[in-house]
Amino acid sequence: MKFTGKSKFRELIPQPKSRFLQVRCPECGNVQMIFSHASTLVKCLVCGRVLAYPTGGKARIEARILKTI
Repeated sequence: MKFTGKSKFRELIPQPKSRFLQVRCPECGNVQMIFSHASTLVKCLVCGRVLAYPTGGKARIEARILKTI
């Protein structure tokens, strides 16, 4: 049996699928870091607007993503 391409079982060190995101609040323009798989509501630290809603997996991001860390 020959494997072609990448298989997740053949990786020596699996990479995580979750990331930290740098986002900009659409209301006040504040830049802050959030987790891509957030399990709680993430609010802007300045104006209080909700930036991310939990969905059980990846969070639903309501802000503009500037950078992935």
